[in-house]
Amino acid sequence: MPSLLLASSSPYRQALLKKLQLPFISASPEIDESALPGEHITARVERLAQEKAAALASQYPDHWIIGSDQLCSFQGEQLGKAGTTEAALAQLIRFRGQAVTFYTGLCLRTPSHNFSCVEPFTVHFRDFTPAEAQSYIALEQPLDCAGSFKSEGLGITLFERLEGDDPNSLIGLPLIRLCRFLDSAGCTPLLAARSPATR
Repeated sequence: MPSLLLASSSPYRQALLKKLQLPFISASPEIDESALPGEHITARVERLAQEKAAALASQYPDHWIIGSDQLCSFQGEQLGKAGTTEAALAQLIRFRGQAVTFYTGLCLRTPSHNFSCVEPFTVHFRDFTPAEAQSYIALEQPLDCAGSFKSEGLGITLFERLEGDDPNSLIGLPLIRLCRFLDSAGCTPLLAARSPATR
């Protein structure tokens, strides 16, 4: 079993990775997440996922490092975390009755391999009321989430339907593709996972 490192301090990504029942540690990479001039959203999230993994490679040379980054695109505009209640409400009001596509970059960096990809996932919002949006934000405080909602929580009440290959990518870590990367690098998750009794 390789030593796994999640290059993120996000509790959402940590919770997702725990689903695989593989032992791992987490560390926060220090990188500049600003967009490059003219950089397309898919190129940006894949680059940032790679840079997050690379930023910790010298500190953890023997680890398999997982990097991930996410942004959403709405009407050609790249959107990140709202940060404030006012900004979150403004985002959600714009999304009513509309489709928003989320792009999640994923990188698995090992001493001998470097895999990366971008997973798209589209959320179709229903035409909820401003009062519902205000209530949702007050209840769940999704200020640190791209798009200002948590699909694993009450955010699901805002949706009409979801469209994509892996719902985990919407939360921030595409587990289906990560499992493929791990397997390609020589670690089959189901054979390496530890049962609760052996942890």
